Amino acid sequence: MYVKRPDGASGLSGKIVFIMAVACGISVANLYWAQPLLDTIGGAFHVGTTVAGMIVTFTQLGYVIGLIFIVPLGDLLERKRLIVSISLLIFVALVIAAVAPTIHFFLVASLIVGVTSVVVQILVPFAATLAMDHERGKVVGQVMSGTLLGILFARTVAGLVSEVAGWRAVFGLAAILTLVLTVILARSLPKYEHSLDISYPRLLHSIGHLVRTEKTLRLRSVYGALVFADFSVLWTSLTFLLAGAPYHYSDAIIGLFGLVGAAGAIAANVAGRLADKGFANRTTIVLLLINVIAFILMIPGSTHIFPIIIGILILDAGVQGTHITNQSEIYRLRPEARSRLTTAYMTSYFTGGAIGSATSAAIYASHGWLGVCILGAAYAIAAVIFWIFEQTAFKEKPRAPTV
Repeated sequence: MYVKRPDGASGLSGKIVFIMAVACGISVANLYWAQPLLDTIGGAFHVGTTVAGMIVTFTQLGYVIGLIFIVPLGDLLERKRLIVSISLLIFVALVIAAVAPTIHFFLVASLIVGVTSVVVQILVPFAATLAMDHERGKVVGQVMSGTLLGILFARTVAGLVSEVAGWRAVFGLAAILTLVLTVILARSLPKYEHSLDISYPRLLHSIGHLVRTEKTLRLRSVYGALVFADFSVLWTSLTFLLAGAPYHYSDAIIGLFGLVGAAGAIAANVAGRLADKGFANRTTIVLLLINVIAFILMIPGSTHIFPIIIGILILDAGVQGTHITNQSEIYRLRPEARSRLTTAYMTSYFTGGAIGSATSAAIYASHGWLGVCILGAAYAIAAVIFWIFEQTAFKEKPRAPTV
């Protein structure tokens, strides 16, 4: 069955939204299986925290590569076939990660997992395209809730499985889940018929044109980069903190901290609905301030666990709520270019994440948990300053023709 949007169709059914949400959750989990296991994987390969922290960085850099070269194909190729094909490649990449014999091999496998896991960023604009205009923010929020829960439960499941069967079993399980998901997507997703006639090189070139001509895309990309840097600063170093003195938590216990951030999924739905009602700007500054407060609260976390729990709770809400608000705003810009808009925005988003994870691991090694909290607060404060600057300095320019 072919579904054409926007053309007055009835939008997405609840069943398809649910399948897309689950698919996003399982797919994005591949980026996060390793996070609560960094100390264990580093120990298995006899490397320190800085090198182990590079696992996250390599995965995120791979994701950026996939965003640039694969996600734009969502505006050119039939999306169902593209999504299923990439899901099969994820399965292969996870098998490679599960049997990696050295840290160098594992880092390469992490890069490939990152490249292929961009299928999430084809599914989200696909859902936005199929949704009715008045419900787009809500649908994006619902699908992204699956993504956020996937991020959180990935850490929990990874910790528990590693505790029982070892860290390699985590990636074996991920490969099985991805294979099952691929079959479900092949049977359930609607096909989508495109009318865009453009070559692949011109398709990639047009991304730069969108960045130059769409002020909202540029601004929201900056917010995305800074808030995901915050997210990565916390979750990269948190594993090392909880694995060391005074906590000495196991992989299973560290993984359970992912559940604390479930508030992020709630914030995603609320933020999407507020964006539909025209409150995106005010919602953004509230969420950015929440990120600043979170890192201030977590400063005593080197010796007290309760501030860590509270900080995770509100930071995930602030980060994910901002992310959904950003996406709701950019998907209103150009319906025919949603995959390319996603590429531009998410490239900035994950570049910020890669910088956040790399700087977090380095700062933790040299300045400990206090340094990490100062770093995270600095990224969040930079986002607040940028919002204030936006209110006074940026003026809307005439929109150029779509290419």
